[in-house]
Amino acid sequence: MNRHFFVMLQHRGSTVQCPSYIEPQNLTRVSEFFLTGLSDDPELQPLLFGLFLSMYLVTVLGNLLIILVVSWDSHLHTPMYFFLSSLSLADIGFTSTTTPRMIVDIQVQSRAISYMGCLTQMSFLILFGCMDGMLLTVMAYDRFVAICHPLRYSVIMNPHLCGFLVLLSFFVSLLDSQLHNLIVLQLTCFKDMEISNFFCDPSQLLNLACPDTFTNNIVMYFVGAISGFLPISGIFFSYYKIVSSILRVPSTGGKYKAFSTCGSHMSVVCLFYGTAIGVYLGSALWPSPRKDMVASVVYTLVTPMLNPFIYSLRNRDIKSALWRFLRRTG
Repeated sequence: MNRHFFVMLQHRGSTVQCPSYIEPQNLTRVSEFFLTGLSDDPELQPLLFGLFLSMYLVTVLGNLLIILVVSWDSHLHTPMYFFLSSLSLADIGFTSTTTPRMIVDIQVQSRAISYMGCLTQMSFLILFGCMDGMLLTVMAYDRFVAICHPLRYSVIMNPHLCGFLVLLSFFVSLLDSQLHNLIVLQLTCFKDMEISNFFCDPSQLLNLACPDTFTNNIVMYFVGAISGFLPISGIFFSYYKIVSSILRVPSTGGKYKAFSTCGSHMSVVCLFYGTAIGVYLGSALWPSPRKDMVASVVYTLVTPMLNPFIYSLRNRDIKSALWRFLRRTG
């Protein structure tokens, strides 16, 4: 499931119905929203500013380094690393959609965001978040072909197919983003202007909407379920075939070598979906706006920051290329 789908599920039970007797003047046609942010404590603002600025810089620099190394080293001009560099680019876009805005809001002590700015942020958030999930699915398929059909790998995973899969991931994510955007654009009245997060969360906008948005909720959950169910199904199917193929390898060394080729990807998938499922279950059992915001920090910043470290520490080719790149540039 993509990250937005999990964030949307966290608020599934919190939709507030607009009473039919509510006075028209109590409904607000807004030109801007107000983000609650992570904390109102003035003493915490410098700490939050330094923490998130440093985390954002590490995230961007780490993912940029992966992209540069993959582009620079001819040994890494393979489908797996092409998809990895695309994932790093999507991670940069995903975290850049929310974190810089939060850092600026902390610095200038302003949490207002215009209506169009909110829609724009929401669109890019869903676009890059969905693309993360789609690219992880494509990378799982790449590992499936490499392990289950090694002799035909170069034929199947040709440059045209690789480019097509990345473009397909982008257009599916774009479609998902625009469908959510169309739903939110139909909302003209809101009960409140305050969004309980540090970015424009689509589920929050639906909860603030008047009149009742039951149909829009159903459509949004359906679109989110499809965009989440398809990637996770593809990953499970690919790894089911991978594990079945590896178990048929007679030697222990052969099994270890086969598993090591997809170890980094498995680690990223476990981090991505493991944290999402864990936070979702915690939010479902003990709902709290504060926990939802912590979950949002995990999705939008922590996971993209850790991905480059996982690939550079667990992948021998990346580590070798990084050393060559650093020696060359140094």
